[in-house]
Amino acid sequence: MPETGAGPGRPAPPQGQSDPAASSPAALAAGADTLDALAEAMRGYDGSDLKAGAKNFCFADGNPAARLMVIGEAPGAEEDRAGKPFVGRAGRLLDLMLGAIDLDRYAEDPEKSAYITNLLPWRPPGNRTPSTAEARMYLPFLERHIALKAPRAILCLGNPATQALLATSTGIKRMRGHWVRHGATGIPLLPSFHPAYLLRQPADKRLTWRDLLSVRAVLDGEEPGL
Repeated sequence: MPETGAGPGRPAPPQGQSDPAASSPAALAAGADTLDALAEAMRGYDGSDLKAGAKNFCFADGNPAARLMVIGEAPGAEEDRAGKPFVGRAGRLLDLMLGAIDLDRYAEDPEKSAYITNLLPWRPPGNRTPSTAEARMYLPFLERHIALKAPRAILCLGNPATQALLATSTGIKRMRGHWVRHGATGIPLLPSFHPAYLLRQPADKRLTWRDLLSVRAVLDGEEPGL
């Protein structure tokens, strides 16, 4: 009997139609073997209404060779216009935060640079928080992004990305400052406050400073307190 390609327990798609499973986020992500290929797979994915309402695709910014990967939640209005993550007010604060530990997203030296992305590549309408369904939809792409990037450490900012990556409903106020292992890769991951939150609650910058110092120590060779 000829192979159908449909997989066990799943009927072959009708002739002339593609298998929906082959265009799922998990399949598209798994098929990307470079960051460029992953970006194209994400850009071409049409399973979310967010794409239709956004101006630009926001994949990543900074140095792909950097040892630190920073992950936020989603583009805002300025990011949507620029097609890059973290370029608005929150992005400018993030640059100051990174600068405080001698990192610069645009530095050529991987030891001094940072690589920045988001859970979602498209702006949610009105800058709203990503829904649980949206986070679940784009999580396979983010997991593959981390695997391909293979950083020394991950700084995960805010509830949506942290909760999606760690499969938890625990809030960021309880999780921040505590190193964990990213499940799929084992890479050390530190949850912390999102810069947009710090713009509203500047008193918590002191806690974020502790997190940044902890990131700096891990990048300098210290073992994270797991």
